[in-house]
Amino acid sequence: MRRIRYVLVLLLMLALTTLMPGRAAREASAAAAEKAPAAAAAKAGGNGGTGAATEEGREEGKEEGKEGGEGEAKGSGFPCTFGPIITDTAVPIDKGTFAVQPTFFLGFLHGVFNRNWHPVSAGGNFRSFQMYWKLTYGLMNNMEVYAIIPYIQKWANDVDTPGPRGERSASFGGLGDIDLTLKYRLVEEGPGKPTVSVLFATDFPTGHFRHLNPRFLLTDLIGGGAYVFTTGLNISKCLDPFVLYGNLWYSMSTAFTINEARIYPRDFVTLNLAGEYVLTKNKKWVALCELTTFFDGGRLIGRKANLPPQALLSVLPAIEYIATEKLMFSLGVNVDFMGKNYPANVSPVFSMMYQF
Repeated sequence: MRRIRYVLVLLLMLALTTLMPGRAAREASAAAAEKAPAAAAAKAGGNGGTGAATEEGREEGKEEGKEGGEGEAKGSGFPCTFGPIITDTAVPIDKGTFAVQPTFFLGFLHGVFNRNWHPVSAGGNFRSFQMYWKLTYGLMNNMEVYAIIPYIQKWANDVDTPGPRGERSASFGGLGDIDLTLKYRLVEEGPGKPTVSVLFATDFPTGHFRHLNPRFLLTDLIGGGAYVFTTGLNISKCLDPFVLYGNLWYSMSTAFTINEARIYPRDFVTLNLAGEYVLTKNKKWVALCELTTFFDGGRLIGRKANLPPQALLSVLPAIEYIATEKLMFSLGVNVDFMGKNYPANVSPVFSMMYQF
């Protein structure tokens, strides 16, 4: 009986991951197995691109002005860009400013990566809609704080394993796990050096994960159940006409109970890379490409993990439109192309940002 319960829990944890993994279980964590987030998830992850790009341009201008004179400095600033959607930026928003960024994912599950990194059938048609509200505030010079508040809606249709009354379709929606992040800039960008920031983040288990109803076919599992603590570094560099970004984070999750079983999630590492390229002379259109990844390990603190190791690699090409320095938009598609014990989604994504 114990072994059967454990197998059911593992299947349950795999079913959780029908959502987008934002910054590796951070920004888009919809369950313990979905740690990336968010992730990702997310996450979702793009930071206030307006403040970030503008500040980086100012920093480059200041540094170049020291060597080449004021006129050169004024002409050297990099144009304002949206910034990545999932990958986090390194430059904090300006002190006293506030930015709102809603991001929308529509995920289509097209398979599940098995333990040998091969895609297999998902056992039904599964979709998810995720709306992330990212609220960013410049707390002080070189420091920002932001919260990511997700709404998640899940659908299941034509499932291979029906519910207790023969249900083969179901849906459920509600609040997901909320993320709170503090970011501080350690190094300002200059000639030969990038911007480097450190961040500390916590995911709170605000999404529904207890008292699951079998007739909902696990669509009512939209929370991770664990507190997730993340720390790491963000980096960015302007190389006109490119802007490059990188994230390296380490995340630890607390244990929790689901369906009378005690779950000990694995720690995980997130590595994200992104680049932007200005397409037009008026600097209104910008191309974006992101590579987002997470990899599970063991547990540094607490009992040994009792979930199988997971990994996921995704690519997100997108196009940005800079309407004004305060209002901008981004449209792309996130594709999960490689993974281990993890679902594979194709997710169109749309994000917009306004800075006050």
